[in-house]
Amino acid sequence: MIAIALLCLGIFSGCGVGSFSLFVNSLQPEFGWGRGEIMLAFTIFFLLTGLASPLVGNIVDRYGVRGVIAIGSLVTGLGFASLFLLQNLWHFYLAYFFIGTGAAAFGQVPASGMVANWFVKKRGTAIGIMGTGVGLGTFAVAPLVGSFIIPAFGWRAAYLTLGLIAWTLIPLAVFVVRTRPADMGLHPDGVTRPEELSATNASVTDSKGLTLKAAMGTMAFWLVSVTFFISAFGSLGVIQTIVPYLQDAGFPGTLAAGALTLIGLGSAIGKFGFGWLCDKIEAKQACALSFIFLSAGAVVLMLVKATTPLAVAWLAAFILGLGAGGWLPTMTMLVSRNFGLAYYGAIFGMVSLFQAVGGSAGPLFSGFMFDTMTTYFWAFIVFLCLYAVAVPLILAVRRPKSLV
Repeated sequence: MIAIALLCLGIFSGCGVGSFSLFVNSLQPEFGWGRGEIMLAFTIFFLLTGLASPLVGNIVDRYGVRGVIAIGSLVTGLGFASLFLLQNLWHFYLAYFFIGTGAAAFGQVPASGMVANWFVKKRGTAIGIMGTGVGLGTFAVAPLVGSFIIPAFGWRAAYLTLGLIAWTLIPLAVFVVRTRPADMGLHPDGVTRPEELSATNASVTDSKGLTLKAAMGTMAFWLVSVTFFISAFGSLGVIQTIVPYLQDAGFPGTLAAGALTLIGLGSAIGKFGFGWLCDKIEAKQACALSFIFLSAGAVVLMLVKATTPLAVAWLAAFILGLGAGGWLPTMTMLVSRNFGLAYYGAIFGMVSLFQAVGGSAGPLFSGFMFDTMTTYFWAFIVFLCLYAVAVPLILAVRRPKSLV
């Protein structure tokens, strides 16, 4: 189950998020679109992954994840495959509308919900292992698309390839996935006998849980939601500009694409590391640490110029990846520990909506800032200020009294 959840997030990240900026410098000269216009498609994609998340969460809570993942991968694959025939801006936007909607159905909400049901004692570590898929997806797909398929076969073939990759989830979802251990006559954490369940330290928090309505009436919910809105706005605002940023600085496209690969590697390490850390310290403390890494990566990236050694640019990318690796394990643990698992899908889906709105707006903001000022510098300054606000916000989270 962890392996399939890891693959779901790898395809979500590698095909949907990690590869998007690789097409910017191919689409811009061919169609004459501005970077802000192109980034609007990413905004549509990421916003739709969030808008669909509460609905996906409710469906998962009621019916499980198997059909949800299968349908989502089918829709996403069709969206990517249609871009092989791309001619108009409206088609570009419409395709990413369906890609985003489909991706929500096999992304973080069903994947984390499934793994959270299968593990209690070391849930943070399990989520961390699953979360490495986000980084590994970018680590695998970015060089495949940016360094091989686009230079050799063109960007249209690259979009078709992304569609084929998305469809690989369909048979796995239908024949392998199970939402809960009980679906296979098993128990969490590999426990074989019911009387051993107490040894897993399963908490009362997991068993009762708050409804979405009750959760939204707590300060903890709003602090978590606003924090992930801010962090996604800043992190994706920087990460989605890194390839054109480095190309503007004078680095060749293949070397700039290598930065995405290092972001993916750093993210994979960060997902596992922050997941493990969430079993050792409070999730909010681990989350705050991830924002510090994101800030450091952005500062190093701002120092990159035409004469800067490539190693510095790649160091910035790796640090950004480490910081970006913190969001999934910390978000999962903050939701499950503060609100329980009874309505986890709905609550996690709503928090994901806030994150998606922020993540969709960040690249759009940086794209239009570049179109207006011909530099990303001031966009990066805004992102750094937002990180400074996010740290005290997340540290202020307290578990609702009804779950203490």
